[in-house]
Amino acid sequence: MNSQVYPLPQRSETDLSLTARGDMDFSLATREPAQPMGRMLVESGRLAPEDVQRILDYQTRAGLPFGAAGVALGLLGDDDVHQVLAAQFGHAALSPDSGLAPELVAATDPDSDAVEHLRALRSQLMLRWFENDERQAALAVVSPGAGEGRSWIAANLAVLFSQLGKRTILIDADLRRPRQHQIFGVPGRVGLSALLAGRAGWEAVSEVKAVPGLWLLPAGAVPPNPQELLARPGFARLISALRSSYEVILVDTPAAESCADAGTIAARAGAALMVACRDRSSVPRLASLSEDLRQFGVTVVGAVLNGAPDHAHRR
Repeated sequence: MNSQVYPLPQRSETDLSLTARGDMDFSLATREPAQPMGRMLVESGRLAPEDVQRILDYQTRAGLPFGAAGVALGLLGDDDVHQVLAAQFGHAALSPDSGLAPELVAATDPDSDAVEHLRALRSQLMLRWFENDERQAALAVVSPGAGEGRSWIAANLAVLFSQLGKRTILIDADLRRPRQHQIFGVPGRVGLSALLAGRAGWEAVSEVKAVPGLWLLPAGAVPPNPQELLARPGFARLISALRSSYEVILVDTPAAESCADAGTIAARAGAALMVACRDRSSVPRLASLSEDLRQFGVTVVGAVLNGAPDHAHRR
């Protein structure tokens, strides 16, 4: 996967007030400090409490790290140590029963070339949007047509931002053909649609336990009136409320050519990352989408090419 973000002029965002449903409290997004390896292994059931002391005694005698001492005694496997180290350092290392889909390569295959390209994209977005002078937080991921990789890009970027220690939330605002609950293996019955309809609150947000520092607001039940729900003031208030608790807010969207939802979502977020797919997207369609977003007052942060050959990745 090749990615390159091209910077474009930015605009200041209008302040949004939060009035509906009271002051929505999204202050629960915190990252707990890492526990000692022995305690984590006991809590996960991989190690008995009495074995922790055996490892500590051997660690002192042999001068080895705790994990290496446990492996030497035959009480731990290399995978056990790797899982705990990953958790301590905020890196997503998955167990076989994590529930995450294989396409979430930032977590399932973190050493792949595709993920390296995604990390380069993350760095550019950090510098050009999330850590610029205005400290913006929300970004919609948009593309003209179906099958161009919006959900894949949004999901993997969400994992990578959380690995930076950024409190990250991914919103699945595709209220027509939602996918993020399937990618992350979380229940999709209650989500954004119920929240916007006033039928749910904080409980609609799911913590992705396999990826520390990441939360997901799934789309929820597919409503009969997605455009109307997204255009209501509640969606703007939701984004405004989330800004106070999350450093990165990524929003997945439906295909822009199939409905008006993407433009509405991007306008509420304030900015958009455009996704193009090799051998699928056309330049005229991308140009038309870019112009439409500008007319909505959306900052188009840049564009990412999905599915390009590795040798095309430059700069």
